Amino acid sequence: MKKIILIAFALLAAVGAYAQEGRNIYNKYSDSQGVSAVYISPAMFKLIGKIPELNVEVAEGENMDLAPLIRSFSGFYMLDMSGSQQGSSLAEDVKVMISKGRYELLMEVKDDGDNVNIYTVGNDKTIENFVFLCRSGNDVQFICIDCTMDRKEVETLIAKAAASSM
Repeated sequence: MKKIILIAFALLAAVGAYAQEGRNIYNKYSDSQGVSAVYISPAMFKLIGKIPELNVEVAEGENMDLAPLIRSFSGFYMLDMSGSQQGSSLAEDVKVMISKGRYELLMEVKDDGDNVNIYTVGNDKTIENFVFLCRSGNDVQFICIDCTMDRKEVETLIAKAAASSM
């Protein structure tokens, strides 16, 4: 029984460590000159989660309820450094965070000097963290979403969005 409790505690501590890293990056840069910062707390997501449905049109005549996904969020951190000299420092800090963890590259887009990378942490059933890093010259945007999101719901949303763009 002690082994099970220790393993469960270790897993919870590991999930908390990923959330902590995104928060640390946010805290490091959020008060800097020329940085736009947005933080949405778990309390706000609980309020949003009380909304019964949050339908978004994903294809002509086809809606998807985003409320279950939003209910799974427990933290949202966003930094926008448009024209800031600290952008390369932020991008480097995110790269270090990604390299230390068990992040998986979900998507990468490169277009004429612009780079977008999306990473996740999770397992076959859930996603625990999303990290978005967008770079274009000195402009850098960082978004970190802490969550316990059902992977099947995310796959369904992506499939519907992809089908609507074809």
